[in-house]
Amino acid sequence: MRRLTAIIEREGDGYVALCPELDIASQGGSIEQARDNLREALELFFETASREEIGRRLSGELFVTQLEVAGG
Repeated sequence: MRRLTAIIEREGDGYVALCPELDIASQGGSIEQARDNLREALELFFETASREEIGRRLSGELFVTQLEVAGG
């Protein structure tokens, strides 16, 4: 089992889910559907990708944070 990040945001009438460690995305009509579709896409990637491909795409460190910026 791997623990990966899912960033999910609304896009139009649905949601887009992104795994930034591997740059793999999916979508769905709800947050849960987008998350589940991303999980399926990631599982398919790990089933079919070579070790070399996984190593090339898998980021070593990932930091997700919020920040404030002036503007508006």
